[in-house]
Amino acid sequence: MNKVRITTGKVGLVFRKGNFVKVITEGTYWIWPFQIVKIFDMSQPFEFPIELNILLRNKDLADLLTIVEIKDNEIVLKYENGNFKKVLTPGRYAYWNGYTEFKFVKVNLDEIEIDNNIEKSVLQNGAIAQYIRVFVVESYEKGILFIDGKYNKIIDTGIYYFWKNTTAVSVIKADMRQLQMEVSGQEILTKDKAALRINFNTQYKVIDIEKALIDNKDFEKQLYVLMQLALRAFIGTLTLDELLDNKQVIAEYVFKAMKSDAVNLGVKILNCGVKDIILPGDVKDIMNEVLIAQKKAQANIITRREETASTRNLLNTARLMEENSMLFKLKEMEYVEKIADKINNISLSGGNQVVDQLKAIFSPDK
Repeated sequence: MNKVRITTGKVGLVFRKGNFVKVITEGTYWIWPFQIVKIFDMSQPFEFPIELNILLRNKDLADLLTIVEIKDNEIVLKYENGNFKKVLTPGRYAYWNGYTEFKFVKVNLDEIEIDNNIEKSVLQNGAIAQYIRVFVVESYEKGILFIDGKYNKIIDTGIYYFWKNTTAVSVIKADMRQLQMEVSGQEILTKDKAALRINFNTQYKVIDIEKALIDNKDFEKQLYVLMQLALRAFIGTLTLDELLDNKQVIAEYVFKAMKSDAVNLGVKILNCGVKDIILPGDVKDIMNEVLIAQKKAQANIITRREETASTRNLLNTARLMEENSMLFKLKEMEYVEKIADKINNISLSGGNQVVDQLKAIFSPDK
């Protein structure tokens, strides 16, 4: 007989002529020469040497094993001592009881929703990535979930996981922040047939995601067309001068015209405004000439007004000097003083006559 010792954490299966006889656990045994003992590590999965159903007829062995059976539409998440280890695909698996704490979470891949009991850290593991679909809705977005092409529900900010199978799952999203749309270089004719280009801005916000994404196709393009039509409809009723004088009126009209139609698109108009009005080169030159002529006329008016006021002041001064000889003499001395400030030396010729004249100026008769 042969002596066989089974150590802690090991299990032996005894076979005779290829047939399973019994299971032996920790201890020392005497085995007949024509018997074979296969020893297995209980910390490892049980790789059964013959058909498992035959082995499980032995109750002692069956009590030592946990059997995991996985169908074609299933997978199993295997945990060891509380930590996720691997994904088990369809098939039959056997694990030893006792030394390693196993946990098996069975998943039906025919389902769409993922059980909340499965941790997100597990779902983000690369081993399971091929079995799930992931959709991310950012903090500034909302989304609509479709299953098999049918509307399911509105989803808010978050990360959403779904099992990957033959069922079609999709998510469409909308930006819920304040957005801006611009009509750039829009060519429009005014009432007096002046061609111009206009840049127009609109601030808006999506308020009904179902109307925006489901009831309407390309709601942003439709909003753009509404803005174009409103601009054309209103600017066509104004002459160029009226347009330039009342740019704010354009924004007010477009805002009111688009308000109700925008609601049908699931959008709220927040603000409108004209950014630029671009005139053709020849019209711009004419406008500049008109502006220059206007400014020249205004300058001429101001010049004439100042000349008239200056003449009136001179006339009043002359009258006062005519009526008062002393005032005339003071004015004469004022001018002499101004002349004297600019003269350093005086050369006199003509004798005493010049001196007498200066004396007469600076020493008026009392």
